[in-house]
Amino acid sequence: MTPVLRTERLEFLPYRPEHEDHFVALLRNEEVCRWMGQDLVPEPQLRDLFRAILTDVYPQRRFDVWGLWTEGTYVGHAEVKPTGNVDGHELVTALVPGYWRRGLGGEAVRGLLRHAAEDLGLTEAYGMVGADNTASLSLCRRLGFRFLRDVVGDDGSVTKLMVIPTKDPHTETGTATAPRAAGTAAPEDGV
Repeated sequence: MTPVLRTERLEFLPYRPEHEDHFVALLRNEEVCRWMGQDLVPEPQLRDLFRAILTDVYPQRRFDVWGLWTEGTYVGHAEVKPTGNVDGHELVTALVPGYWRRGLGGEAVRGLLRHAAEDLGLTEAYGMVGADNTASLSLCRRLGFRFLRDVVGDDGSVTKLMVIPTKDPHTETGTATAPRAAGTAAPEDGV
């Protein structure tokens, strides 16, 4: 079962039916979709996707997915899931635009890395960042993500496949500190 996670300011809560409108609003935001490298999906499809999280992803324990909350307010979305690009797990984060540039993206990824290391036993995690998202790529490199290769979509779009160890031997806890990763939804924290 997807656990509840906490960081200094964020609470990672498994989605509940009453969170559907928050999820849909986030993923119907054109700017969020642009930074995630996704097309704007019609609302009915997003509602179907949300319901699949509740009826398929969680019951079958396919991967971990959360709504991100701070002080009782929905501020974004996060996932740790198997990736189809390599043999491993991808970190996904997306924040509501009103919460960009507050350090929450980096905090979310650090929380995901800790979960990946301590709860899932992963030694590394991957991120997919759009090639045009230069600020996110810069932050990824600055904080320890390493570029692996370009992934070119059917439409010609380029996404950078990045990797980071989940544990940092230079920290007391051993948990890596990292920026926003896969599905980076916005230029925040200087991203």
